[in-house]
Formats: sequence, C-alpha cells, structure tokens
Amino acid sequence: MNDNRPVRVRFAPSPTGPLHMGGVRTALYNYLFARQHGGTFLLRIEDTDSHRFVPGAEAYIIESLRWCGIEIDEGVDVGGPHAPYRQSERREIYLEYAERLVENGWAYYAFDTPEELEAIRKSCEARGETFAYNYAVRTRLATSLALPAEEVKARIARGDQWTIRFRMPEDERIEMDDMIRGHVSVNSSTLDDKVLYKSADGLPTYHLANIVDDSLMEITHVIRGEEWLPSLPLHVMLYRAFGWEDRMPRFAHLPLLLKPTGGGKLSKRDGDKLGFPVFPLQWTPPEGGEGARGYREDGYFPEAFVNLLALLGWNPGNDHSELLSMQEMTELFSLEKVSKSGARFDPEKARWFNAQYLHRKSDAELAALFLPVLAEKGFGEVPVAKVERIMGLVKERATFIGDLWPLAAYFFEAPQTYDPKAVAKFWRDDNPEHLQNLRRQLEKVEDFTARNIEAEAHAWIEAQGVPMGKVMNTLRIALVGSSTGANLFEIMELIGREEFLRRVERAHEVLD
Repeated sequence: MNDNRPVRVRFAPSPTGPLHMGGVRTALYNYLFARQHGGTFLLRIEDTDSHRFVPGAEAYIIESLRWCGIEIDEGVDVGGPHAPYRQSERREIYLEYAERLVENGWAYYAFDTPEELEAIRKSCEARGETFAYNYAVRTRLATSLALPAEEVKARIARGDQWTIRFRMPEDERIEMDDMIRGHVSVNSSTLDDKVLYKSADGLPTYHLANIVDDSLMEITHVIRGEEWLPSLPLHVMLYRAFGWEDRMPRFAHLPLLLKPTGGGKLSKRDGDKLGFPVFPLQWTPPEGGEGARGYREDGYFPEAFVNLLALLGWNPGNDHSELLSMQEMTELFSLEKVSKSGARFDPEKARWFNAQYLHRKSDAELAALFLPVLAEKGFGEVPVAKVERIMGLVKERATFIGDLWPLAAYFFEAPQTYDPKAVAKFWRDDNPEHLQNLRRQLEKVEDFTARNIEAEAHAWIEAQGVPMGKVMNTLRIALVGSSTGANLFEIMELIGREEFLRRVERAHEVLD
C-alpha cells in the first residue's frame, strides 16, 4: 500500500431511494478528509442492482450533497478523467476482470440455478445444518472446479446461466487494518465464496465493481459505514487476487447512527414515530406511495444540519465549541477521533443546533429570509431597516424561520384576541385606569423613540407611585395581546404613535 499518493476518496451510494442522513454523514467525512489533505472528493453511483433502482434517486443524492455544501470534485454530474462514474455505464469492463480471476485460479464458474441452491439450503436445514457455498462444497457442485473443461465451455456456449464466484482460500488468516477499529484478523474458512458476476443480467455484484472501480479511479482511502465491515476480508483478498496490493486503499468503517433510545439503527420509522426527519430533503416517491420529510423543508439551515451530523460519531476535543463551520471542521477532522461505537441521535439537539445558527445570523440575513413571509401575509412594503430591527428583537426566542412570524406578528398587525390568563392577571383593579392615564402622558412625547418613551413612562409611573410591573404588563396586553414579547418601548417606537394609541383604545373597548 503506497501512502504517498495524493488523497482520493469517494462517496458511492446506490440510487435505491432517498439518501439517509447516515449516508450524508459518510459523504461529509469523506469530504472533510479530502479537503484536509488537499485531496479529491469523488461521487460514484453504484447502480448495478437494476432490481432496486429507483428513478429520481440519483438526482436526489446530488441535490442533497449540494444543499449540504459538500462539493463534488470529480464524478457524476461534474465529470472527470475516470468517466463514466455510473457503474451501469461501465458494465462492459467488469466481465474482463471477473474472467481474469478465473484464469489465474482466484474464481470459478458456478452453474447452480437459484432453485437448485434453494433446494440444497432446505435439505441442509432439514438436517439441522447451515448451508455455506465455500471450500467444502464447491468441488461437489456444478462448478468449473468439478466439471470437465469441455462441459464448462459447452454450457457457456449454449447460453446456460452462470455466475462467477470468488475462490476463498481454506484456513488462511486474513490480516487487515482499519483506521478506526485497528487491526482485524479473520480465518478464511469462515467466509463463503461470494458471487462476483452474473450472466443473467450481465452485471457485476457490488464486491467486484466496487474493487475494480476503486482501483481504476485511484482511490486511496475508503471511508464507509460499518455495515460493510464484514465485506472487508473479501475486498482485501480481491486486491491480492488482482495483484493490486500496492494500490489497495486504507479502510475506515464508521459507526452506526442509532435511534434516540440508543437501541438499533436510526430508521424512517423512528422519525415518523417521534416527529423528526431522517433524510436531508423531502422525498416524494416517483410512482406514488408514502413520502418522507426532509430537514430542508422542515426549516433547518444546511450548516446546522451538517454541524449536527459531523458530531454524531466524531469529537474534535473538549476545548472546541460544538458550533463549527465547514472550514473549522475541515481543519479539526481526524478519523482517529471517530468513535467505534454507535452515535445516538437526539432530535432535540438537532433543534438546538438550528436555533444556535439562527441566533448567530445577522439581523440583515434574517430580514432577507423573513421578507418573503411578510409578503405572503400581505405586508409587502415594509422598510427593510424596520424588519432588520424587529429581527434583532425577536430572534433569540426562535428556532426556525417559521417561528419568526408568531414572534413578530404584533409589529405588523394589532392583536385580534387577548390571552385570557394574562387578562385575568393584569387587566383588573385600577390597572386599566392607570393605563389610560399613561396613554395620555405618552401621547405628548414629541420625539416618539424608545429612549424618550421609556424615560417619560418611568418618570410618570414613579411620580404616581403605582407598581411598574402592573402597569407595564397591562400595557403589553393592549399592544401585544399577551404578557410576552419584545421590549415594550421598542414595540411602541416601531408601530408608531398613532398605532400605539389605537391599540390601547381598542383594548379598553374590548376588555373593559
């Protein structure tokens, strides 16, 4: 293995449906690793399983990566020196490599039909045994290891269906190294002879296509989910069988994303049950059926989603903030700091991340995002400077952009109803009368700014000797409709003198 090569990593999903957030995390870790080492991030679509292909899934994968800010350097949608990057468009090359393994004794033809194999499995089960297609049976079945060479040629010539299987050695230690899990050793006798190529559809299986393409595309590091760890011995042996050990990539197998309860892999069912998405974008099946929510459509910022994913299984260290930009993650990322154990997903933590990113946005950024909401509500001519100021007053209480209208609505329209609990608590005794007197006093303020209004209100309340809290909460009910909201004097300046007077009068008309 030559570690002096320029770093080249790939994300190689199958287009079988929407991209799970665990898949996005795999792409992200590959991307961060490539960027940190000045390398290349490649996108390859592994669509050799024609039975599971779903129209629209490839476009969904590409759009998901784009939304997350994961830039493709080479591959599907951008091209590159190793095109094509869809395995279905490379199908002609795989048979050549499968036959090369047969020629050098590392693979063999097998003519068993699915029906015959199923009968053998049932026979073994009836005897209390488990059938494995391996060294113990391959010379006793209809294979090129058992049949005369002439018969093998004749069967192929007349169009009998066949597969090419890898010839796993008997009783040999396969030594492997994983960048996350350390050294792994497996006895080859525990492994079966995997199918590499099928004549029925003229396509390779994942194992053959994956190794051939990784080698031809000069991949230096394979960073993938731990579900592929059981395949590692076969892949290592395939590199040996092809004589490619000097260009075999280094492997790293990432931990699973676990349910919020911690037990088992995170699934769409968990999200449906607990009310959160497990996919980056909304998914609508092309042929109907049940769709799925997406983080984008649920109102999450892509940078919050990516930050959340990065920390599910990787810890940059206690001396670093949890809020990390893509650049900061790139500088800090290390496969050695990726956990071996599964990472439990916490939907409340996801909301926290989004809130933090919303709070960190400038008032101008939030105003730009909020203006379309105002237009939908019928407020299309509001000065941008006013909207920016309002955003600064309400954003700390918001988690999503969708929260801003309920928090800011009273800046644009008078309350139509009044919170009964707040009314019962504060619109009582002589509080309404104090409010009317305060209204008359504030009506006289010439320069109707928050500073001047506050100074006049405090001076009057102190002179009258009435409780500040009672009067202010009664005023808030009149202006906002409840006992919560932004700074009262800021509200009054922003809605203006005339609107302030109208709201107080209306509150008296309705509540007295």
